[in-house]
Amino acid sequence: MAVDEKRVFMLLKAVIYHYHGLDELERIDLEETAEKMEATEELKWGLDFIAKDYLTSFDRARIYLNEIIGDYTKEKRVELINMVWQANNLKGYVTEMEATAMLKLAKDWSVEKELIELVLR
Repeated sequence: MAVDEKRVFMLLKAVIYHYHGLDELERIDLEETAEKMEATEELKWGLDFIAKDYLTSFDRARIYLNEIIGDYTKEKRVELINMVWQANNLKGYVTEMEATAMLKLAKDWSVEKELIELVLR
């Protein structure tokens, strides 16, 4: 996986987790994911991105991600949304805030229908 793709993956996961406040299970998942993907530097980059201005981090991430993900295939966009959905289910639930954030991204990426189908499964 290329560095840019790892950045997208780690930023996406981190910004959704931080949307309501990162908890311990989510922090551990981020670190384990980064280790498995050999993306420790990309995770650090994503966390620094969020830390620059926590309150605007989601909106800034949307802009950043939309510029890159617009070139991805629909399958890849669905894969990314599914990854975030599955990651949030690790703790046994998805908060309303997380779901709202994912719906916003799915709408940006024209995969709203696919996200709703994933949720209904």
